Amino acid sequence: MTQNNDALEALYADSYVPGAKQPGFIDKVAQELIETLNDWHSRPEKWDDAIDSQIHAWYVKPPKVFPKKPYFSPSATGACKRELYEKGIGSKRDAGGQQPHQKRWTAIGTSIGDMIQRDLLFIEKHMPGARFRFERNDRDEPMFEDFAKRNVLVNVGGINYSLYGAPDGILIYTDENGEQHRIGLEIKSKQTTAARTSLYSMRQADEKHELQTIAYSIMFGLSHYIVLYVNTSHKSWSISDDDFAATPDIRAFGIDCTDERKAKLLEDLADVQRLINERKPPMPDLTKWTFNGFKTAIAQSITDDELTQLKQQVELAQKSGLKDFAKRQYSEAYEDLISRIPKSF
Repeated sequence: MTQNNDALEALYADSYVPGAKQPGFIDKVAQELIETLNDWHSRPEKWDDAIDSQIHAWYVKPPKVFPKKPYFSPSATGACKRELYEKGIGSKRDAGGQQPHQKRWTAIGTSIGDMIQRDLLFIEKHMPGARFRFERNDRDEPMFEDFAKRNVLVNVGGINYSLYGAPDGILIYTDENGEQHRIGLEIKSKQTTAARTSLYSMRQADEKHELQTIAYSIMFGLSHYIVLYVNTSHKSWSISDDDFAATPDIRAFGIDCTDERKAKLLEDLADVQRLINERKPPMPDLTKWTFNGFKTAIAQSITDDELTQLKQQVELAQKSGLKDFAKRQYSEAYEDLISRIPKSF
């Protein structure tokens, strides 16, 4: 990889914190974040008009930072490469409507992030001894959402593009020795069943969410990130301590953002940008079809050879040892793609 190391070192210089991290450091910090939130949410409701007024005031005139093309958003780093390609060449995004519950689903996910950010601001002020607070920008605004949005230009092997986005939070964590560590925070919601965040069902962060944190770690010069999952589905209003321990509604996973992972992500995105520059579309990924925003554009440009290869993938999947839901994912994605191909008369 021929990344512009000097530029990255300059980007990280101001944020470097000396002191080696112990193995498992970020995992322990992630668990402490869970304990802090559980402690806070077990306390009586705290009212603070000053904080709430300030939050609203910040959002009246948030900083305006627009993407510098070509760019990739961290939230899209785990997307289908064909989707990223279609977006990159300016194809039309799918404009069809959505089922009403889907709109509410996404809105609830957004509100979960807002809730946790507000809670952390309250914790910083009203929970003495808490080790988490938000880093502040040069306007003394907390480093999350629009107040941390930025473009970071990278060059990989002569391929230029920007990383553009706004993180859910950049935290300052103070350890037991008084040393401060900059740690990224990514907040995700789960809304299907209480079991989705059980110790049995959830063993680690989703791969696509890990990739998102790696992208943000590049943008903000971070070595560690936490993915926090908040489940809006619960077993019942009152549950036993054992049930809560086995099926908690919040989970957190620490991510080590190593130089190797950063380099691989930058290379992968450079490969996509190279295909965009050369107008060479990559194959669609049927396992990532559900949330693909360019289904129609792909169907309109798909070749017979690509369709043959995709059909073979579906057939192989059906004969494999994949679970039934994964087999359905392949077949349903392929059928949806076929249904969108323009009919010739």
